Amino acid sequence: MATGATRYRVTLLVLGLVFVVIVGATMLALPSGGDGTLPHPVQEISPEDGDLVLRQTDLIMRLEPGYRAQLVIDGVAVPLDQVIFTPETGLHVFAPGPGKVIEEWLPGFHIVDAAWDTLSGVPDTGSMRWSFRVA
Repeated sequence: MATGATRYRVTLLVLGLVFVVIVGATMLALPSGGDGTLPHPVQEISPEDGDLVLRQTDLIMRLEPGYRAQLVIDGVAVPLDQVIFTPETGLHVFAPGPGKVIEEWLPGFHIVDAAWDTLSGVPDTGSMRWSFRVA
């Protein structure tokens, strides 16, 4: 009887270790999300590259103070006056709505191209592209 119980415990222990190894290997081989690095001077984007979001989502890009971005969404340039821009924090927010170049997020993939430069002084241009999906 003691031998059967011991064999049962050893079997469960081995199965548990195999499960842990499989989960650990999967997490190492298939990490979720991007590499987490954004180009200088980008500090934040939302939605992030590859995110699945709801239709009410605002597009957010935060650059270091002193930079201004021009956003192009699905090939359509967003006029600067349709982006809420806070120079002190570098925050850019675009919310689709009536009378804007994008009145609502349609379900599916959306591609954002952002190009930036300094507001004054020596030019420091750059750009990036990312995409997200609306449910």
